Amino acid sequence: MRWDSQRDRPLDQLALSCVSDDNSNTPEFRGITFHEIRARTIVNRVPGASRMPFEWTVNPYRGCTHACVYCFARKTHSYLDLDTGLGFDSQIVVKVNAPDLLRRRLASPRWHGEHIAMGTNVDCYQRAEGRYGLMPGIIAALHDHANPFSILTKGTLILRDLDLLRQAAAVTDVGISVSVGFVDQELWRTVEPGTPAPERRLDVVRTLTEHGIGCGVLMAPVIPFIGDRPEQLRATVRAVAASGATSVTPLVLHLRPGAREWFMAWLQRHHPYLVRRYERLYAEGAYAPKWYQRRITRQVHELAEEFGIGPARAGAARRIRVPEEPATAPVTPGGTQLTFL
Repeated sequence: MRWDSQRDRPLDQLALSCVSDDNSNTPEFRGITFHEIRARTIVNRVPGASRMPFEWTVNPYRGCTHACVYCFARKTHSYLDLDTGLGFDSQIVVKVNAPDLLRRRLASPRWHGEHIAMGTNVDCYQRAEGRYGLMPGIIAALHDHANPFSILTKGTLILRDLDLLRQAAAVTDVGISVSVGFVDQELWRTVEPGTPAPERRLDVVRTLTEHGIGCGVLMAPVIPFIGDRPEQLRATVRAVAASGATSVTPLVLHLRPGAREWFMAWLQRHHPYLVRRYERLYAEGAYAPKWYQRRITRQVHELAEEFGIGPARAGAARRIRVPEEPATAPVTPGGTQLTFL
């Protein structure tokens, strides 16, 4: 495997540890191998051609036990000569020194306090975080340097760090978004088998909001011909509104190389009659046609208006005012909102 860029010692010194969990004491990790590495860097610059509305990211993990069949990050596993299918779901790279590296970078005179986004590649609150606990140190470093940041997650484990998030929000701009593309239970079980249920993720939104931390919902992905029926969109936006989310931003499924092959194989098994329709819809590349994206965006924003949610706004995170005690009613201050159209 090509680990040179991830190690702080030569390959032949075996700086990489592999920990496999197959015993009955940790059933949530059965079949998962953790590759513990000491990374050289942790703050990554987003390529200039990216559509992402931020420049810097922190990713303490590679691979993700959420096992979402559509995950665009699957391709990154191939850079380490790891499998982008089942390997992506079960071979998890853990940058065990991530908090220390981040603290060192933030203290550098060459760092100017730019916004840092997390959870934009793989989820920093996936199940591995329950074992390694890297995020408290990461949030503490950002808090101590008053560095603005945002987190996107499907994980409920973020609530473990609620107090740390409140402390950070008192000194810098913090934006939280939870990803909930649909509330259809059957669809969830087949395309996102390792994630918490959609209603549990919306409970996260509700809890964060009740504690004064505004939380938006990234309605992603909207899956063409499977999760885009008007009644499905309505049910999802209604549930998002009931959670107290500050915004809802739809994102249509995109199929980059690595993810495309894995998703299409899943589609062939579960919905073979849709394969040709997908080939036509995504004939021009990774993204659905603009007309389709705009149709979904219009429908979701109309539903958001109907249910009392303002459309998401692009831009940097804004200051969250954290009360001394948890709010008794939902508070809806602004946070980082992601727009991908």
